[in-house]
Amino acid sequence: MDIKEYFARISYQGSHNKPDLATMSDIFQHHIQAVPFENLSIHCGERIELDLKATYNKIVRKKRGGWCMENNYLLSWVLKTLGYNVTLLGAKVYVPELDAYPEEIDHLLLRVDLDGKSYIVDAGFGMAYQMWQPMELISGTDQPQTPGVFRFQEENGIWYFEKVRRKQWVLNPSTSTSPNVENEVCRRVYLFTLQPRDIEEFRGCNAHLQTAPDSLFVTKSICSLQTADGVRALVGWKLTEIKYNYRDNMDLVEIRMLADEEIEKTMREKFNVTLDKKFVPVNTSRLSLF
Repeated sequence: MDIKEYFARISYQGSHNKPDLATMSDIFQHHIQAVPFENLSIHCGERIELDLKATYNKIVRKKRGGWCMENNYLLSWVLKTLGYNVTLLGAKVYVPELDAYPEEIDHLLLRVDLDGKSYIVDAGFGMAYQMWQPMELISGTDQPQTPGVFRFQEENGIWYFEKVRRKQWVLNPSTSTSPNVENEVCRRVYLFTLQPRDIEEFRGCNAHLQTAPDSLFVTKSICSLQTADGVRALVGWKLTEIKYNYRDNMDLVEIRMLADEEIEKTMREKFNVTLDKKFVPVNTSRLSLF
């Protein structure tokens, strides 16, 4: 594994001599705009391995993406290599349709301690709830970013990650999400504690999420990538492209259903992803990702 090869993969040409906030933020921004959040391996008959070298080979050399346990595990190696103090944390992702969190952790994120402050770094959530910069770990303070206003709320040692939604101008509302989700003002994205985790603690979760019949990742094929001014995502056959803050406090949303013959070309042109094996799109879950 070579840090320069990783930098080439994310098109990062900036300085990395000093492990400071500006450098970390710049690398982070390049990562999320180059490396998709995706679970395509599950729908290509491949297994997602929780192994750093396998993840490096997949993301850096094969120019693929990955889910949280791949993106953030790789990013933890990058930041540690550059001299940052990194801790793995575990989170539980909120399911709005059930108004509940899972019993076990199902998301990996990073805590970076730097110059007397702590930051949450999470390059592995994707979709419209992906943070665009590392966030200072402070409770109750709005931290505006291009995708919207993010914040943490701490209650009795449990931290909640939230995003305030903008209004949306949907060009073709007939293909949009369910009204109850669209009418949300603020979404709790996930909860976490500051208990340090070891990568071994995610092995069960990594296996469960790619095999359980009711897993979101089994019932939906997902590929999302942050762009210079928004996000695009292919879920099953539905391609959604969002331009953030297109008008005052309003995001522009365009949705299109693709035919089977369009999928491979769209993956290549919109996400820079080329798959080795036959990909079978899936979207059988009613759970919303936006």
